[in-house]
Amino acid sequence: MRVLVACEYSGTVRDTFRALGHDAWSCDLLPTDQPGPHIQGDVTTVLDQGWDLMIAHPPCTYLCSSGLHWNKRRPERAKKTENALDFVRLLLSAPIPRIALENPIGCISTRIRKPDQTIQPWQFGHPESKATCLWLKNLPLLKPTQVLPLPECGHWANQTASRQNKLPPSKNRWKIRSATYQGIAQAMAKQWGAGVAEISCNLT
Repeated sequence: MRVLVACEYSGTVRDTFRALGHDAWSCDLLPTDQPGPHIQGDVTTVLDQGWDLMIAHPPCTYLCSSGLHWNKRRPERAKKTENALDFVRLLLSAPIPRIALENPIGCISTRIRKPDQTIQPWQFGHPESKATCLWLKNLPLLKPTQVLPLPECGHWANQTASRQNKLPPSKNRWKIRSATYQGIAQAMAKQWGAGVAEISCNLT
């Protein structure tokens, strides 16, 4: 099965699919952090190259709820949100049979459509909280693989006592926060990879 992981430079999802035998490629404007099949460039130029499945991670900077309040005070930022929404629409309408697009809670839900599912890292074996929305095309909901109980302290490993993200400001903070959790990547590869491979075999 040919898998395109759009807007991924880490190689996490790509390598998880490849470990199960799929021909998976990542694509991003940035170079890949891990050696592997990677297309450095504009993903819109490769959407029509015969992929069976696309996992898309469009940048959330101008889409997530935490930053939208700036749009009323900064018209130039509001324009970037519109451009980001157009990019999401393009990805969702790509000529690929099965698509999963992920993003934090934000304006995709109100401007395009509500997500099919919202997942958390603690449903997949990671002791952290980070609501992630999934918009799906011809794919089943992702099933939790290892649900962790709420910590006794009342907050998760990536939260302060007031439930704020406790990562300090740094030049790589955006990279760390945008990385896909390994447990979620494995669930995607095992559940969606197996399902799409079976359907592809039936079609041939």
